[in-house]
Amino acid sequence: METVQELVPLAKEMMAQKPNGKMMKLYVLGSVVAFFGVVIGLVETVCSPFCANRCLQEDEAAVAAVQAARLRESRRREALLEKSKQQEALGGRSLSHRQHAS
Repeated sequence: METVQELVPLAKEMMAQKPNGKMMKLYVLGSVVAFFGVVIGLVETVCSPFCANRCLQEDEAAVAAVQAARLRESRRREALLEKSKQQEALGGRSLSHRQHAS
């Protein structure tokens, strides 16, 4: 069916031939399924910009969270490195290296 105008002659022809109940149910079921397909396609087309924007925002938030975690980790490593350098400068050995306290 290329156009909607072809549906009216088709319906008139079907009624003139007096199809049995099973064929009518099949035509109606096919028409309903096709109609729902068109409606779902339209809804998806209308809503897709909003979904794409939300997905983009979620991706940006995830990237920002990963970058923040990496920055915290690098700062923590720098702090530990600085602390170990200070301990080496002060005592030479840390207390954890002592084997036995007498």
